[in-house]
Order: sequence, then C-alpha cells, then structure tokens
Amino acid sequence: MPDNPRMNPLLARLHPYPFERLRALTRDITPNPAYKPISLGIGEPKHATPQLIKDALVAGLGGLAAYPATAGEPALRNAMTGWLQRRYGIAVDPATQVLPVNGSREALFALAQTVIDPTKAGATVVCPNPFYQIYEGAALLAGAQAHYVNSDPARNFASDWGSVPDEVWARTQLLYVCSPGNPTGAVMPLEEWQKLFALSDRFGFVIASDECYSEIYFRDEPPLGSLEAAVKLGRPDFRNLIAFTSLSKRSNVPGLRSGFVAGDAALIKQFLLYRTYHGSAMSPTVQHASIAAWDDETHVVENRDKYRRKFAQVTPVLAEVLDVALPDASFYLWAGVPGNDVEFAQRLLAQYNVTVLPGSLLAREAHGTNPGAGRIRLALVAEVDECLEAAHRLAAFARSL
Repeated sequence: MPDNPRMNPLLARLHPYPFERLRALTRDITPNPAYKPISLGIGEPKHATPQLIKDALVAGLGGLAAYPATAGEPALRNAMTGWLQRRYGIAVDPATQVLPVNGSREALFALAQTVIDPTKAGATVVCPNPFYQIYEGAALLAGAQAHYVNSDPARNFASDWGSVPDEVWARTQLLYVCSPGNPTGAVMPLEEWQKLFALSDRFGFVIASDECYSEIYFRDEPPLGSLEAAVKLGRPDFRNLIAFTSLSKRSNVPGLRSGFVAGDAALIKQFLLYRTYHGSAMSPTVQHASIAAWDDETHVVENRDKYRRKFAQVTPVLAEVLDVALPDASFYLWAGVPGNDVEFAQRLLAQYNVTVLPGSLLAREAHGTNPGAGRIRLALVAEVDECLEAAHRLAAFARSL
C-alpha cells in the first residue's frame, strides 16, 4: 500500500488556522506564574446562556425521535423572518427566502461549494483582509483563488473595494463581506452597499454578507444589514445576495450551532439542494430552542448592555497607552501596538500571562503589506472584572515598553 492515501489535493492549499499558529508561536513560552492566565484570544461568548433557551431545548427533546427536514420547520422559518421584520423592517418570504443553518461558519463554507464553478478559468473569491479564515478555506476547497482587499485604517478600517481592478471582478464568482467586521468592528454604510450591488449587477457575482455580530453594538442606531440596504436601494428581490446570521453571539449559545441565511430565492433554492445532499438539517430539538431565542429580544438587550458597560470601562484603560478606540460593533478591540505584533503578544504572555491574537495572523500579505501587522485583536468576551484585570496588565506592559 502507498505511504499516503490518495487525498483531495486542494487540502494542501489550506493555511493553518490563526489559533494553531499562535499556539506554535507560544509553545516554548512559560507565562509568569505570579498572574493567573487570562485569554482575550478567542472570540467565544462567555456570558451566561439565557434560561428561556435552555428550557426550550429541554422541552424540545421529543424531537430527537424524528429526522429533521433540511428546510426546517415552518415555525422556525416564521420566527426567523419575524425577527428580520422587527430588526430591519423588511419582508422576507419564509417559504423561499430563508434557510436554517448549523451556525454561520458551516454555511459560509457550504455556500462557496454551492456557487463556485471551478471549471471557469481564474475562478475568484474576493474577501476582506484581515478576515475570518473560513472565507479563504471555502474558496480554496471550492477550487477558486482568493483575492484579498485590504482594510484602510484612515477610513475606519473599511475595505478598499475600489482597489480591485475590473479584470479581477470579471473573474469573481463570490464576494465575502463582514459587517460588523471581524476583527475591526467596522460597519458598512449604505453608500458602500450601493457600490457593491452595482458591481454585482455588472459582473454577476454573489455577495455573501456575514452579519453574526450585528446585535452587539455601541451606538444608538443598530448596524445596517445587507438585506435592509438592498430594500432601501430598491432591490427587494435581494438578487445575488445572501445574508448570514447566528444565535451564537446574539444569544450566548455558541454550542447550539444555530443560525440562518436569507436572501435571493433562486440562490436559496440551490443552497437547499446542496444542503439536502450535504446532510445539514438542524435537529428538531435545536429548532425548538432557536424559535424561543429568535422570538425574544429582552435577553439580547441585556446582553448588549453588558457589553456596553464592559467596553466603557476597558477601552479608556487601553486608549491611554495603545492606538485603540470604541468600535462600531462586535466584541473585539482592534488595537495598534508598538513594534511587531507577534513579539508584543509573546512578551505580554510571558510577563503578564495574558493571551491576545496578533493581527498579522488574521491577514495575508497582499498588495505589498499585511494590514493586520502592528495590531492585536482583543476578544472582550469574559466577565468585566477579568477583562479589566487583563486591560490593566496590558497597559502596564505597554508602559514598560
């Protein structure tokens, strides 16, 4: 037998995940034992799961006795479209324009496998840079190439879509957008959506809008959603547009693996076909809990207020010593640091036992620069006391430099 079994050669194109790279970079570091470990590295919600969702999950255990439909139960799709109506003031057909998914991550990956035609020369997926690495992996495993669009610190870390030449747009089959952004927390305005819709009309590519941080925001006005933008711009059919959202951050249930996609009915129809073969049906028990979550807004407001109070205390501590400001939304701070971001993170861990994610690990070298270099991502997901303690240690370390 051969030493190595025959494998999909596209797997060799994948890059190590940022957290794997961080583990390798810190493997030989012994953190200062005088401090208890605090991690601001992984964006995993730590606030308590609302009791109403737990109760609904238990009440739905009877659903384990039946195979679920890939399209989900009508009650779930109605809960999802009802939330879209209340949140964005838009009408979405629950029968044709929405699908439940097992968290936005698997859906972001699966959509690329649905819409990419790798037989077309130069098949391209455009994505922001820095970015959520699923976008890149989905593109590569679909047989496409990725084109990275750097963020611009001078414009609130907006992606410079205007830097993409027409010859790249002409090859583009899928565009990933993240608003509110990970890691920057920036929200795309209506004018930017207008530009992207015009490009999509001209070149025919699909827009996948990742909106999983939409409910954690710090201004009075909630972030604009892609479907909302489409309606405002006279596109109620959502042509070539799919929005992704999730309960993980909104409702503190990352382990539930529950979200949905909504948008263009023609794309939804093909995505449903793909998912039927892929085996992506959501458990009836999870559906029952998800209905309870989408139908309740009280716990979402309480969760958002908790983040607002936390960021109001932590941000000023760090702003005294680092280039950082309150983001538009999300639960990250995107902080500029002196010197090399990887070395900063390594020395911070060694001296103060605080883990942060170097920004350069979240981006690719593109157009002569790595737009994540010189920055760190801080996930303020723990309770406020722990985040504050980490902030004071980080500030002390920065002052020592």
